[in-house]
Amino acid sequence: MRADGSITARRQQPFTPLRPFPGLVEVDAAALAKEIIDVACSCLAEAGPVEGVGVTNQRGTTVLWDASTGEPVGPALSWQDLRTAGTCLALQGEGLRLSPSESATKLAWLLDTYDAGRNRDLRFGTLDTWATWVLSEGQAHVTDPGNAGVSGLLPTEELLAGRGDLAWDPARLERFRVPENAMPKIVASSEPVAVASALPGRPPISGIAGDQQASLIGQGCVHPGEAKATFGTGAFLDMNVGGSPPPFGASAKSGEHGCLPVIAWGRGGHLTWGVEALMLTAGSALAWLVDDLALISDPAESAQVAAGCDDTGEVWFVPALIGLGTPEWDLGARSLLIGMSPGTGRPEVVRAVLRGVAHRGADLLEAAEADSGTRVARLRADGGMTANEVFVQELADACQRPVEISAELEATSLGAAFLAGLSVGTWSNEDEVAGLAAPRLVVEPSGAGRRERWKEAVARSLRWLPELSELRF
Repeated sequence: MRADGSITARRQQPFTPLRPFPGLVEVDAAALAKEIIDVACSCLAEAGPVEGVGVTNQRGTTVLWDASTGEPVGPALSWQDLRTAGTCLALQGEGLRLSPSESATKLAWLLDTYDAGRNRDLRFGTLDTWATWVLSEGQAHVTDPGNAGVSGLLPTEELLAGRGDLAWDPARLERFRVPENAMPKIVASSEPVAVASALPGRPPISGIAGDQQASLIGQGCVHPGEAKATFGTGAFLDMNVGGSPPPFGASAKSGEHGCLPVIAWGRGGHLTWGVEALMLTAGSALAWLVDDLALISDPAESAQVAAGCDDTGEVWFVPALIGLGTPEWDLGARSLLIGMSPGTGRPEVVRAVLRGVAHRGADLLEAAEADSGTRVARLRADGGMTANEVFVQELADACQRPVEISAELEATSLGAAFLAGLSVGTWSNEDEVAGLAAPRLVVEPSGAGRRERWKEAVARSLRWLPELSELRF
């Protein structure tokens, strides 16, 4: 990336996780390390030297490796892996609320499996830590505040109360029998932390952020009350709430309306906080139309097919293929397609799916506003679904405010680059990088969102599998 924000070269390499059994999702960390180096070197071969390297990552995925050899001791456990769900439920009896998507119980499982006696010299990291270790050839074992904040291993109550240090919680490390030397050092999201000696030119690694936090700054949301939504397989909405934790209360795992507190980034000795809302089914609903219903040949075709009707009439789809996240948090909810009648055809069903994801986006926005006490004037959006013009119009209508579509579908990469550039002096402050994040398109609402009718449909989808609906993390 140049100083004016333009992209000089890009490389992408799909990397598919392993699913050995239902509920288990693993990552071959050694193979991923090779892909990281190959993709970075290929990009540098086209773009030439760079002043700094930014790292952004899928949060929660947990890697454990040997400190001397740098080899993973077992599979990395994806954030989606559910093998520790039972452990998380048992921990609630101890007053410790953890989600199986967080790293804490995954790390304990890996240690219990591969180092039950805690005798080996092992290192833990999420994928940002692993990538930085690989790029620095084992010289840096670090993570940033945002990734640390979703590990389940920080003193969350103290931090939310505005006290305590940004350091690993000794009580939680002891509870899970995690050796202190296995934990990475927590460094700023924007500062030089190591030399990427595995890359040509040995540039400094100077920016680290989890994917959603990187997307937040990548879309220029650097002031309180600014928010972005990223629509991929699922979707995340993050709002910047400034330098103080969100007003959830020190003991709250989440806000009253289902949002999670997150550390957006740390820079210059200060933390920027956010609230995060999420939906479990977004782009995966389009994959369902392709793979299971064969109504479209690929997700991109959904726009053309949906444009075949002006409105769905009374056809509504609730995207809850694996449950509902914010604000209901009902893992037993299931997708619902309702309101069909003679004349309902392929266009109406496809458009209803797009409309349902859009209304879930509005649900996330309303929840973030309620939990933060701040109204969002306009929503910024990125991710693969924002290339779909029918979807983004439905999103603007559901939210009843302008939606700004990122010029870069993968704004996470922009955010990592911005943090790296701030560290090495390419840009002087966050306002300067925000000025580079101009949207490619602004979509204004063109009709009423019919939110009350939507909420009636959602109510019908809840608690379809009651035993799963009882699960709370």
